[in-house]
Amino acid sequence: MGQHVIKMPDVGEGIAEAELVEWHVKVGDPVNEDTVLAAVMTDKATVEIPSPVEGTVAWLGGEVGEQISVGAPLLKIEVAGDGNDDAAAAPKPAAPRAEDEDAPAQVAITFISKALASIIAIVPMPLVPPCTNNVSPSRASPRSN
Repeated sequence: MGQHVIKMPDVGEGIAEAELVEWHVKVGDPVNEDTVLAAVMTDKATVEIPSPVEGTVAWLGGEVGEQISVGAPLLKIEVAGDGNDDAAAAPKPAAPRAEDEDAPAQVAITFISKALASIIAIVPMPLVPPCTNNVSPSRASPRSN
């Protein structure tokens, strides 16, 4: 009997983590393929995470309200056979370091920059005809009434 580690999936483009809002299972529960295991929430949507395997829940990777990084272990399921041993050996990511605090801002800046570049590339800029008046405002004579 082996363990199958289910990692937090990439639930949306540019999403680095999601909040765990609900467990649909507990340790010891039997699960079938496609059984909903948990619900996670991003800033855009709430997503249900289904089981890709059949087995018994062996470990839950977080508490409701906790932020889980994409790729971090979400839960472990005891399965018949070997499981996915290479994923079981992966450590849970450490808490963000002080220098990583700007990472979400950098992701947002990169996303906005790419979005603006796309808009600029799509929207044609109007051509401004050159000025044909060769008289400068200082040389223009005042109009007399």
